[in-house]
Amino acid sequence: MQFKMITAVSAIVLGLASTASAVDINQQGAKDIETNLSKLLPRKVGKSFITVNPAGTRYEIVYDFAKLLQKVDPASFTINGLAPWSIFATPEESGLWTIEGTNSLDVSGSFTAAGQPKTDFSYAIDSLVSKGVFDPAISYLKSGDFSSKAVRFSSKTEQEEVSAETGPSNYKLTSSDSEMPGRTNFAGSGTIASFVEKISGKEVPPVEIRADSVDFAAAVNGVSVKNIRDIVAFLIEHSDQKRLRRAESKVFKEMVSKAFPLMTSLNETVTLNKVSVTSVAGNGGADTIDYTIGMSGPTDAMRFDVGMAAKQISFESALVPEMYAAFVPSEMQVQMAFPEINAAAFGDELMKIDLSDEKKKTDAETDKMFEKLISGGMVVEFPKISARSSVYDVEVSGEVRGTPLSKTDYSMNASILVRDFDKTLTAIQELAKANPELNQVSFGLMMVKGFGKADPDGRQRWDVSVTRDGSVTVNGQVIKGAN
Repeated sequence: MQFKMITAVSAIVLGLASTASAVDINQQGAKDIETNLSKLLPRKVGKSFITVNPAGTRYEIVYDFAKLLQKVDPASFTINGLAPWSIFATPEESGLWTIEGTNSLDVSGSFTAAGQPKTDFSYAIDSLVSKGVFDPAISYLKSGDFSSKAVRFSSKTEQEEVSAETGPSNYKLTSSDSEMPGRTNFAGSGTIASFVEKISGKEVPPVEIRADSVDFAAAVNGVSVKNIRDIVAFLIEHSDQKRLRRAESKVFKEMVSKAFPLMTSLNETVTLNKVSVTSVAGNGGADTIDYTIGMSGPTDAMRFDVGMAAKQISFESALVPEMYAAFVPSEMQVQMAFPEINAAAFGDELMKIDLSDEKKKTDAETDKMFEKLISGGMVVEFPKISARSSVYDVEVSGEVRGTPLSKTDYSMNASILVRDFDKTLTAIQELAKANPELNQVSFGLMMVKGFGKADPDGRQRWDVSVTRDGSVTVNGQVIKGAN
C-alpha cells in the first residue's frame, strides 16, 4: 500500500519537472502544469482527466479517475464510488515544490477476465495523507511523509473469497546524491499497525492470517530518475503504435543506454511481528518473520540476494502426531544468492534487437539473451540455511555451480554444522520404537557421524565437495570416485 502511495504521488508531481517555479500563482502557471502532466498520460485519456487551478498561494491538481474508465466495456469492468483526488503544489523561493494532499477511497465493482469467473471487489482507504518536497533537479520527490488510516480490500468469486484489512500506517521517504554524478539515492521506511487476511471458498478451508504490525525499509541507490522519466514519457507517447519506427527504435535504445544501469544497488526488508495463522488443519505462528531482498555489484557481475527468517515458531495440528512435535522447528533461516549475473552482457544483447522489425523473435534468440545473463555459468550460493528445535540444531552453507538444464554438469561445496548431534540421534531412535522404518534413518545418521569432525565451538562439521567429474569427498575423505 505504501509503495502505491509513492507511485501515485510521483505520477502527479512529475509534471512539475519542466514547469518554471514562479512564486506568483496564476492561470498560465496552472495551464503549464496541466500540459506537462498530460504529456505523461496516454493520448486516449485526454486532458479532461486532469484539471489544474490557482488556489491562493498554491495550485490545486484534480485527478478525476472516473474519466479514465469512460471507454471501458461495462460488461468486463464496473466500478462505483470513484471520486476525484486533489493534490496541492506550492512553489517555493528555493525552486523546490511542496506537495500535499488528503484524500480517501471507497469503491466497489466487478471485473471479468477472459476464461475467468466474475470477481466482485471492494477497496477502501479511510484517509490518505501525503506531504513531500519535489525537486525539479532530480525530477522526483526529495523527501516525503505518507500515512493512511484503515485500509480494507475484498474480492469474491463463486469459488473463493479473500479479504484483507490493515490499521493505521506511515511511510517516510528521503533522498541524497549518489556517488555517480547525476544519480540519486532513495531510502524509505514505515510501519503498518496491524494486518488481517481471511481466505475461504468452496474448495478452500477457512484460513486467517494476522500480524500485530508490519515494519518495512528499503533503499535504492544510483537511480537515474530523469532518464527513467524520459523513458516512461517516450513509451506513453508511442503507446498507440504496434511497433516503433526504425528511427524511434534508435532513439529509445539511446535513452535506455543512458539510464543503464537503472540502479547500482537495492535492498528491502519486511518484518511481520506477532504472526498467527488459524485454519482447520491447525494453528501456528511466529514471533517475527523477516523477508529480505538485495541487489548489488557491478553490472557485469551483479549479485541478487533473497532471504527469509522466522523466530519462536509455533504449530499445533492434529496432522502432526505428538511424538513428532519436537521436530517442528522453533527457528529457521534461509539465505540464498545468485552472484555473477552479467546484466551488462544481457543489456548489450537486448540493444541488438530491432524493435521496428515485424518478424517475431525466435526462442533461440530469446534464449541467447538469458545465456548472456549467466555467461559465466549458473551459480547459486546459500550463505546460511538453518533450522533449530529442541532436538536438533543444523546449519548449512555453500554454493552450487553448473550449467543450466544439465543434471550432471555441476559442482558443489557445502559445510554442514550440527550441534548436539547425539541428542538428535537419540530422538530418532525413540521414534523408531513406534515406527520401525526410522531405523534406517537412525543407521544412516550413525554412519554420517563417523565422517564428522569436531569444531572449536563443539559442533560437528562435514565439509562436502562434489566435483564436475562426479567425485565426492567429505572432510577430505573420498566417498565416491570420478564417474
